[in-house]
Amino acid sequence: MRKIFLIVLVTIVSTLILTACASGNENASAKAVEDYLKALVAKDETRLSTLSCGEWEDEALLELDSFQAVTARLEGLTCEQTGTDGETALVLCQGDIVATYNDEDQELDLSVRTYQVVQEGGEWLVCGVR
Repeated sequence: MRKIFLIVLVTIVSTLILTACASGNENASAKAVEDYLKALVAKDETRLSTLSCGEWEDEALLELDSFQAVTARLEGLTCEQTGTDGETALVLCQGDIVATYNDEDQELDLSVRTYQVVQEGGEWLVCGVR
């Protein structure tokens, strides 16, 4: 009886550890996108570059250029990993980027894009959108 109890206990602990690791990866990929969006509205070119994979960096900087003439802020930002495509994590965000130009606000809905996030050098980096 004691042997069965130990087997069940080890199985439960192993499951909890694996679940925690999987959740950590999902949280890390979502956090990478949140950090990317924060760097974008802060117009932090250096940080935006470090949060982008090599293939996406030029696109990220083009996106940054589109915000140069406006004041931008994030409202209601939350991101969540919604799945994977091979080794790419798919992250969907809720909330808006509010861009202000000449005292007029334009809301950009973040939920219309799914961010592709990959691990490079042990870091989660934004590497495209769908």
